[in-house]
Amino acid sequence: MERYEYGIIGGGPAGYTAGMCLAKNGHSVILFEKDKLGGTCLNRGCIPTKSFLHSSEIYAQIMTSDKIGVHIDDFSFDFSKVVEKKDTTVERVRKSLELAVKNSGVKTVYAKACIKDKNTILTESEEYKVDNIIIASGSKPKELSGLKFDGEFILSSDDILNIKELPKSVLIIGSGAIGLEWARIFSNFGVEVSIVEAAEHLLPLADTEVSKRVERIFKQKKVKFYLQNTVSEIKGRTVILKTGEEISPDFVLSAVGREPVKPDCPCETILGDACGEIQLAHYAIHQAQQFASKVPFDKNLTPSVIYGEPEIAWAGLREQDIDESYKKVMLPVTALGKAWCDDATDGFIKLIIKDNLIYGAHIVSKEASSLIHTVLAFMQNKIKIEDIKQICFAHPTYSEGIFDILAGL
Repeated sequence: MERYEYGIIGGGPAGYTAGMCLAKNGHSVILFEKDKLGGTCLNRGCIPTKSFLHSSEIYAQIMTSDKIGVHIDDFSFDFSKVVEKKDTTVERVRKSLELAVKNSGVKTVYAKACIKDKNTILTESEEYKVDNIIIASGSKPKELSGLKFDGEFILSSDDILNIKELPKSVLIIGSGAIGLEWARIFSNFGVEVSIVEAAEHLLPLADTEVSKRVERIFKQKKVKFYLQNTVSEIKGRTVILKTGEEISPDFVLSAVGREPVKPDCPCETILGDACGEIQLAHYAIHQAQQFASKVPFDKNLTPSVIYGEPEIAWAGLREQDIDESYKKVMLPVTALGKAWCDDATDGFIKLIIKDNLIYGAHIVSKEASSLIHTVLAFMQNKIKIEDIKQICFAHPTYSEGIFDILAGL
């Protein structure tokens, strides 16, 4: 019986990254995946959601194109093609990943695996000997009491990807990344959207000014939201909130986060969502690289991104985390010529600074998902503001907003 140095359970970002890194470093690796490589991110999360979002944004832009001088009098909308494009995108990305894993030298076994002991992994038909076991079994949608997923009226973030036609109205419970991105998708397509959030603000993990700006944007888009509220009960297809409001959507999307999936057995190495820390694909990837290739990273500088128009991104300290020794500086996106050219003037760049260094960045803007990494490079490498000012930022760009915000200091 062939023996492997590492046996990995789970083929998501943490599992396949650890496997490829270990193989690159000369170790023999076997990877077990019960479904498809790519995990939640590729198959039931990031990638399919962003495909839906892209289609919805194009539709929304066409609907308002008259104001920029582009007149489209006759166009059609076929949601089945949107779904087809999503499926094709996922399949293409997955095939590329499968080839990369194969070429790395990792052996992949498509089967449900369980741990017999610290050196033995079992599938339904085989037994495999390994020197070390890594659990990267991911996460699953969190289910609230009284809101049991039924795949018809109460949907999970997995279920929502299987819809074949658009609803006329939807109620979304939770306003984290999943809830907000689906609110944007549905709103772009003209669906009536309502959001229920238990916290004081939408996107409660973000900086408070970011949350307030999101609320303003959603009001402009006529997305209804009910803050500091929860679902009291459901009668038939009517949802009754704690504060007494009644909502009768076509279905409910429960998007209150995900919870770790871990085998009920001891294991020293648990990576990715299964470890119960930051449930983001890029966190899982860097956590796996740190384990397998000893590449360090600062988890406190893990960026968060909400996609859509405008994008939202942040990293580091938030305003609610700091005391008077810190200073906040802001630049409205309206100060940028590129924003006016793109008709994308809603948002701001906000930095939290102290002792000539940046400790937090919060961006609501087109291209925020790219801009945040520029600031992260400054933060992680502790580059002083006076040195940043010496960088020549191109004009007109969104990134020059980073220079502009610091130039006056």
